[in-house]
Amino acid sequence: MKSSNIGGQAVMEGVMMRNADKYAVAVRKTDGEIVVKTEEYKGIVQNKKIRSLPIIRGVFSFIDSMVLGMSTLTYSASFFMDEEEEEKDEKKESVMMGLTIACSVVMAVAIFMILPYFLSQLFRKFTDSTTLITLLEGAVRLVIFFGYILLISRMKDIQRVFMYHGAEHKCINCIEHGMELNVENVLKSSRLHKRCGTSFLFIVMIVSIIFFLFIRIESPIWRVVFRLLLIPVIAGVSFEFIRLAGKSENKLVILLSKPGMMLQKLTTREPDASMAEVAIASVEAVFDWRAYLKENFGWQEKV
Repeated sequence: MKSSNIGGQAVMEGVMMRNADKYAVAVRKTDGEIVVKTEEYKGIVQNKKIRSLPIIRGVFSFIDSMVLGMSTLTYSASFFMDEEEEEKDEKKESVMMGLTIACSVVMAVAIFMILPYFLSQLFRKFTDSTTLITLLEGAVRLVIFFGYILLISRMKDIQRVFMYHGAEHKCINCIEHGMELNVENVLKSSRLHKRCGTSFLFIVMIVSIIFFLFIRIESPIWRVVFRLLLIPVIAGVSFEFIRLAGKSENKLVILLSKPGMMLQKLTTREPDASMAEVAIASVEAVFDWRAYLKENFGWQEKV
């Protein structure tokens, strides 16, 4: 199976799909109309040599995903605000987006990286084993991560976003398994995909455990500092694995991808036909799936 190299995310009542420097957001409005917005996003770093460097490209890709993701999420939300709110938001959009991204990063680092470290230090009352405490730190991190996903998955609005998330995955799986992109084929495709952001975050958790096991520092302050400094490296390594998983049929890679894909059962839901239509509209705005099927599967369009 050859990767299509397209990816995206769910937004409010819609799907964003990205292919190289082009992305599209398809949103179903309250009146049933599907609105598709197509634009270019070249990323925070446009130098192709830098963007192609292993590990480093993963860091920039992660930042780009956050920036573009927040932007498209804000765009989709604008369809469900009244005119007065929308007018106010347009004036503050760029400033608020920057603050939101900054706050999100700080909170994510604090909750998923720093908090588990301090909680794990409580176990020093019972053991002096650095290895054991590091493993406990990783376990605490995973528990917090799973708990967060379980908590937000109970919210009604998030459940609909997860349904669109499922539609996004189903479209990509439909194409990458050689099927014509239509509602029927999309709905019968899998909602789990190896290149999913959920899998990426899970791999980040696992890679962080491995890194911290081999970095032994006596000073508690420097242990925290090194955890912060290693975040970009951990993200970069995790990206390389997800990138490999997306195009590899190696049995070991598939096996290592399984836990992240199982976790996607929490962050995706089965979409309905109307959601599949929105996801298809987003794909078709940025990707020539017919040419892809012809090249990789010898597909012939029915006349």
